[in-house]
Amino acid sequence: NMKLYGLVIWAGTLFLNPVTADCNITSQTVTCEESSKNLVNISLNLFQNVTKLSLKNNKITLEDHDKEILGHFINLTELYLNDNNITVLNNNSFYNLKNLITLDISNNCISTVHKAAFAGLNQLSVLNLSYNMIVQLDSDTFTSLESLRVLNLQYNFLKYFHIKSSFKLIKIVLAGNPWICSCDLLDLQIWLTASNVTLENESNTTCTFPNMEKISIKMAAIQPADCKIENTPLENTVTSTPAVNLRSSALTVLTPNIITGNNGTRAELLFVGKSWTFLAGVLGFVLGTTLLIFTAVKCPAWYHYVISYRHRRLEENDSEMFEQEFSADMSPSPSISGTSSEEPIVVFEKVHACRDEEDGFIEDKYIDIYVNEER
Repeated sequence: NMKLYGLVIWAGTLFLNPVTADCNITSQTVTCEESSKNLVNISLNLFQNVTKLSLKNNKITLEDHDKEILGHFINLTELYLNDNNITVLNNNSFYNLKNLITLDISNNCISTVHKAAFAGLNQLSVLNLSYNMIVQLDSDTFTSLESLRVLNLQYNFLKYFHIKSSFKLIKIVLAGNPWICSCDLLDLQIWLTASNVTLENESNTTCTFPNMEKISIKMAAIQPADCKIENTPLENTVTSTPAVNLRSSALTVLTPNIITGNNGTRAELLFVGKSWTFLAGVLGFVLGTTLLIFTAVKCPAWYHYVISYRHRRLEENDSEMFEQEFSADMSPSPSISGTSSEEPIVVFEKVHACRDEEDGFIEDKYIDIYVNEER
C-alpha cells in the first residue's frame, strides 16, 4: 500500500509539473541532473520538491529570472552551479532556499559578492567559491551563515580578508590567492591561530608580498604593535568593507575618516601625500607663462629688436658713389707675389652700413658681397 501511495503521488506530481530533466526519485530525495545542456536559464519544468539539483557546465548567469525560479525549490538541499557564466552574486541570490546545505559556485567568473548575497541560507554548511575572480569580500558576507562549517576560497584574487571571530568553521581553504602579509591580514592570522579551524593546503597558502619566500600566512611575521595605528580607523569606520592601507594612497588628497567617540560622530579629514607641492608647481607654471605672454604683448619694442630683420633702401646718390669707387678700384695696383702684374685686381668694398629705417624691401639672400681688403 505504501508503494502504491508513493507511486500515485509521483504520477500526480509528474502530471502537474512536466519534467524535461533527468531526475532520479527515491523515497527521500529527488535528484535532477541538468548538467552540460548549454542552458542559459534555469528551467522551470522541474519537480517542485527537488532536493538535489545539478546545473554545472552550462551558461547560466544567475540573473533575476533565475533567482525567481530557484525560489520555488524550497526543499533543495544541494545546489551545484559550478562551471557557468556567473559574474556577480547580488543580494538575496538564494533568498528562499532555507534548507540548502551545500552550495557549489566554483569555476565561474565571479568578481563581486554583495554583502547580503547569502542571506536566508540558515542551514548552509558547505560553500565553495573557488576558482573565481573575487578581489574583495566584506567581513559581514558570511556572518549570517551560522551553520557554515566549510568555506573554500582558493584560487581567487584575494589580498586580504577581514574575518569575524564569531566564525565557527571547521575547515577553510585559502590557497592560490595573492595574499599581502601586512596589517590588513592580521585579524585573519589571529583567527587562524586562535580557532580550531583547519587551514587546508597550508603550504600553498603563502605571502606574495612583502616576503617572496614560501611563508605561510599563518606564520608570517606581522607585529600587532605596528598595526595599532592602522587598525584603529578600520574598526571605527561606518562601513565594514576593508580599507586600503593609507600608506599606499599617495595620490589621495583628502580621505574622510569617520571617528565615533563619547560625544557623537565627527568627520576628520586626513591630508595624505604631497599633492600640494604639485598644485604649487602648476600654479607657478601658469603664472610664469601668463607673465611671458603679457610681456610679449605689451613690449613690442623688445619683439621688434630681437626677432625682426631691418633693411634700408639705397638712396639715389649712393649709386653714383658706388660707380666712382668701383672705377677707382679698377686702377692698377701693386703686384702681388705669385701673380701676373698685367692682371688687374678688382676689389669690392662695402661702403654702406645699415640704418634703423625700414623701407619694406626684401633682401635677396642669394647675392653675396665679398670684401677683399689690401694689406
